[in-house]
Amino acid sequence: MKPLKVALLGCGTVGSAVLRLVEEQAEDLTARVGRPVEIVGVAVRRPDRHPDVPAGLLTTDALGLVTRDDVDLVVEVIGGLEPARTLLLAAFEAGKSVVSANKALLAEDGVALHAAAVKAGVDLYYEASVAGAIPLLRPLRESLAGDQIRRVVGIVNGTTNYILSRMAETGAGFTEALAEATELGYAEADPTADVDGFDAAAKGAILASLAFHSAVTAADVHREGISAVTATDVARAAEIGCTVKLLAICERVPGEEGDSVAVRVHPAMIPTSHPLAAVGGAFNAVFVEAEAAGQLMFYGQGAGGEPTASAVLGDLVAVARNRVSGAAGAGPTAYADLPARPIAETPTRYHVSLDVADVPGVLATVATEFARHEVSIATVRQDGHGDAATLVIVTHSAPDAALSATIAALREVPAVRGVTSVLRVEGLS
Repeated sequence: MKPLKVALLGCGTVGSAVLRLVEEQAEDLTARVGRPVEIVGVAVRRPDRHPDVPAGLLTTDALGLVTRDDVDLVVEVIGGLEPARTLLLAAFEAGKSVVSANKALLAEDGVALHAAAVKAGVDLYYEASVAGAIPLLRPLRESLAGDQIRRVVGIVNGTTNYILSRMAETGAGFTEALAEATELGYAEADPTADVDGFDAAAKGAILASLAFHSAVTAADVHREGISAVTATDVARAAEIGCTVKLLAICERVPGEEGDSVAVRVHPAMIPTSHPLAAVGGAFNAVFVEAEAAGQLMFYGQGAGGEPTASAVLGDLVAVARNRVSGAAGAGPTAYADLPARPIAETPTRYHVSLDVADVPGVLATVATEFARHEVSIATVRQDGHGDAATLVIVTHSAPDAALSATIAALREVPAVRGVTSVLRVEGLS
């Protein structure tokens, strides 16, 4: 049987795991695909840094590799926007199907990439781009294709989940928990993409695009990170039966002029009874709510070389089977074309801690500001007295703009010494 020949772009943590697994599982892959699968080239920037890869496979000419006449499929695990975008478009133009783990590129240019793949009659699969080994994108794209998804909520970044889990377990502050995550290898030397929410925002855009059949990019995602979350925030969450998680929240929001899509990434308090609250350490989990299917949850390892390589190989088998059968799988299209809803119009709830002067009328003054901006208070509690007085307020749902305006107004109230904490609240009735 003539083998299907694969070009591998990148040979870092994920790429090297892909290369090894293809070799180790050669017989099984042949049985599953119907033809042998062979990696015939590995494009890297510095071949001397890959002594374990046969020298005959290594090349610095990535463009030449993806356009080789004998290459059937391309696996891209280099990440970033360029040169990945150029290489994938060249692969499509040359008639190659592509498997990618590139969340940043797909969140930025997913619509254009899908259009190029459809035009060329080839596949674009990217299960590994969002949640590592967790089978998630294909269920959204295929298994739930006959249903209408209303909401997707997920913990899609293992680094931040590890940090917040340790803060809850030990009472540590953000800085201490980040240092521990870095020491254990869960956080990069520069953790900005993780702790500031950029990684989760890209994944949120991909999830929303698939779930709601609309063009959603990372620019449409409201993003907040976890660096401002304190040990006190985590402790106050526990006091009301909640825990703090960095969530990617994708919602189909009904409106008078039609539905829209709201996508946001931010830390939030969620009840300990919610399934996502039990997701600890560096694990990922995504909670899906659909009209007919009801509530579904996907859980597992969301990062790492072998877990991510597992998802890459699953896609590789799928596109290889399509290649053998002479057909490309139907890619998702943005046929719904739902507009992105700005965060200002998105309904949410807040948990607000205020450092206040313990004087008569301070609660009434604070309540007046909430009422003036049409934000209803659900609960209020005062901790301490005198100089250490703190008001803790949980609101009912209101447009985010109204809540933001309320917080801005409270900062100007003389009796309010400071707004010490503001966190959104999800999942409370």
